Amino acid sequence: MAFIENSDNPIVDLSYKFGVRIVKFYKHLTNKQVYVLSKQLLRCGTSIGANVQESIHAQSKADFISKMNKS
Repeated sequence: MAFIENSDNPIVDLSYKFGVRIVKFYKHLTNKQVYVLSKQLLRCGTSIGANVQESIHAQSKADFISKMNKS
């Protein structure tokens, strides 16, 4: 499953851009030696894009809603 940058879906675009910003901030925090917080931020910040990509390939409308409501 490949990500398509600049897609027609604003949720996909925004979640991708957010993930990129999170990775950059993660690198900044690790340079400041804030490891515990930075690792958690990286996991939760990049999971948004993964959940969006997963929901795009949902098998039904109910499946799509279920995948978008993950917390």
